[in-house]
Amino acid sequence: MSQQSAKERARRQLVDAVVELGYPEEFGEVLASELGGEKSMLRMTSYLRQARPTSPEQIADELLTILSERRRWVEQKMSERANASVTAFYNRPRDD
Repeated sequence: MSQQSAKERARRQLVDAVVELGYPEEFGEVLASELGGEKSMLRMTSYLRQARPTSPEQIADELLTILSERRRWVEQKMSERANASVTAFYNRPRDD
């Protein structure tokens, strides 16, 4: 028996949490595919198990929040990398 990847385990946990709330497995699969990453899926699973949302709209709102925060984090990291490159350029040794 092969070991499941961490991402696959996170996907399975998310789908199981969705099914536990009474929604179809396919809904969980869609959420997992939209979230994409292991940490995002684990965060959504935690939300589902703790908040126990009562409507698909509440779940969709949380999905959008997680995606928005992830996008903001990626943009911040890209900005930090660009800033580091510009700083390195300005601080490079120069032949005067």
